[in-house]
Amino acid sequence: MATGTIVEKNDDNGNDKDGSGTKADAPKLTFEELRAAMRQVGEERYHHKHPFHLLMHEGKLTRGQLQAWALNRYYYQSIIPMKDAIILSRATEPAFRRVWRKRIVDHDGDAERQGGILRWIKLAEATGLDRERVMRVEGVLPATRFIGNEYLNLVRTRPFIDCIASSLTELFSRDLIALRMDRLRQHYPWLASALDYFVARLTEAPEDAAFAIQYVFEHASTRVEQERAILALRDKCDILWAQLDALYFAYVEPGWPPPGAFRIDGDEGKRG
Repeated sequence: MATGTIVEKNDDNGNDKDGSGTKADAPKLTFEELRAAMRQVGEERYHHKHPFHLLMHEGKLTRGQLQAWALNRYYYQSIIPMKDAIILSRATEPAFRRVWRKRIVDHDGDAERQGGILRWIKLAEATGLDRERVMRVEGVLPATRFIGNEYLNLVRTRPFIDCIASSLTELFSRDLIALRMDRLRQHYPWLASALDYFVARLTEAPEDAAFAIQYVFEHASTRVEQERAILALRDKCDILWAQLDALYFAYVEPGWPPPGAFRIDGDEGKRG
């Protein structure tokens, strides 16, 4: 079985001591209850509510701020297949591996099609960034690297079910992607021809989420394990939120990019 080992730690009253506050003998959530709990995490903590995204959707970001976003987000995009490769390396079930390896192809591409990484580079180029600069992740914020690497640490070290659950931001990412595409076309029409990454994710993300949540439901054998899976999703949302915190601090308010980071100057700071 492709699950990690989870050690139950309970106090004298049977309460879980690892942060969920759930009694060890609490009944398992039904599939619909688990899904609802996951979606509630998204409603409360997903980065669709972050001030940086709100500015983007209102058309209030400059070209330079969009460049900073595209560059730093590229670093995150570049580690997604590494994250999925780590998960594959921990999986012992061939059936699981056959499904999960699709995610790596979705991002890396293959001989027949481009993947999400190349599609993101196309978007970055449309903002005015140099392709080679993007691929070298030149000027990426130190916080972006640290936060992205923390996601890799999560899937290396946490129980296997938690790693799968951390991907379930895909349960609610489709709504944000659809909104983002609409607002980018409206406010930044010069990006309209470079949204292939988002178009692909409209179908890829729901497919991936359907498999992942079913897997979590079937393999989380106790309520405690279910609650830890929900916590893992919350932690993933915190990672995404923190990435935007770093962008906001460096390029919006107070606007203090650290030494060596991408700088907005000249025409890069003009909106549209």
